[in-house]
Amino acid sequence: MIGVPVGLAYSNMLEWAIHKYLLHGWGKRRRSFWRFHFFDHHRASRQNEFRDADYAESVFQWNAQGKEALTLTLGTLAHLPLAPIAPFFTATVFYSSVRYYRMHRRSHLDPEWGREHMPWHYDHHMAPNQDSNWCVTHPWFDEIMGTRVPYKDTPREQLDRARRRKAREQRRARKLKRAS
Repeated sequence: MIGVPVGLAYSNMLEWAIHKYLLHGWGKRRRSFWRFHFFDHHRASRQNEFRDADYAESVFQWNAQGKEALTLTLGTLAHLPLAPIAPFFTATVFYSSVRYYRMHRRSHLDPEWGREHMPWHYDHHMAPNQDSNWCVTHPWFDEIMGTRVPYKDTPREQLDRARRRKAREQRRARKLKRAS
């Protein structure tokens, strides 16, 4: 049974490390496979108030969501040989991967839900510094590593939201003016 808490801690640590070093480290390189995260997923989230339309599509497409699901599946299956000697740990890793995908997907389909229930992940995408707040499901490892930087409900976030709202209204007004 010790495999459950160990699996939860391990999964959160992996989430932090993979996000920081693969998705942002290697992912900022133009020729990297991992570029989908920073150049596609982050761009969509920033341009659409935390929403990423890829998550409304089929998971079997070669877009940011499909690549995320594939790498989660392969990474999770790599732990399968541990099942006979650490069944609770392995089951927890599987559970954590499914939970990661479901929570991440929901947060980007329902931005207000994500902002409310996963503020650390909202902070990762919407704050000026996107190189912090690496955890998605829970901020444990960010807190341990000192990389948790709050943004939601700060004066800076309020200013940024007002600025984005004004820009959205101006775009809408220009579009209406062109249509008339």
